[in-house]
Amino acid sequence: MRAWDVVWKARRLVERNIMVYRHQWIVILSGVAEPIFYLVGIGMGLGGLVQTVKLSDGRVISYTAYVAPALLATAAMNGAVFETIFNVFFKLNFAKTYDGILATPMGIGEIAIGEMLWALMRATLYAVSMLVLMVVLGLILSPWAILALPVTLFVAATFAATGLAGTAFLRTVQDFDIPMGLIVMPMFLFSGTFFPVSAYPTPIQLFMQATPLFHSISLIRGLTTGVVGGQQAVDFAYLLGFFSLMMVIAMRRMERKLIK
Repeated sequence: MRAWDVVWKARRLVERNIMVYRHQWIVILSGVAEPIFYLVGIGMGLGGLVQTVKLSDGRVISYTAYVAPALLATAAMNGAVFETIFNVFFKLNFAKTYDGILATPMGIGEIAIGEMLWALMRATLYAVSMLVLMVVLGLILSPWAILALPVTLFVAATFAATGLAGTAFLRTVQDFDIPMGLIVMPMFLFSGTFFPVSAYPTPIQLFMQATPLFHSISLIRGLTTGVVGGQQAVDFAYLLGFFSLMMVIAMRRMERKLIK
């Protein structure tokens, strides 16, 4: 089946999710405020003490301009992960939504792509809101930032695939503590979000550099600050490989869960 045919069928699942959320948009819109609160509370609050950060090319920028692209990346991550973990788990294990969908011409591939597209729509809302705020506050420091939105959506797609893959391994509601408490939160705190990697001990630096959020932040921060070079190429290659691996795992695990 051609890729376009899969996407065309997958749109039906997106339409279904839109219908479900048509009276609950406040749930999605609430996610827009989270990175803004962090930007005001930490970026501007702590920025009053830290004030400036030195980039790898020797330039000095404000702490707020340093933190903002990291919060853009984490907003994309949160939008994708929350959608593909909590909601997909409920549909997969309780509502049995996908069992009914499989009775239609849609298959496992269309379900995975449909949920990922829906997660991307949610992440797009968060990313655009954050980018507009960054422009208004003068936190965009380079013309390369024109690529920030598509790159942020690529980051969201990577985490959406990761969420789908991880959700297929969860067995009970208590298992949510594993992805959220042991993976997402440590990544948020230890991926160069608020401080340069060099500020941490070497073991923590190695942990940071192994996470997809670190590479997401490095890539987006490079675009918005104008530090574009070999590191950003490595970041993109890492995310591309990680996305491909997670999609393969997601497809296989969902097939095992749904086709018995």
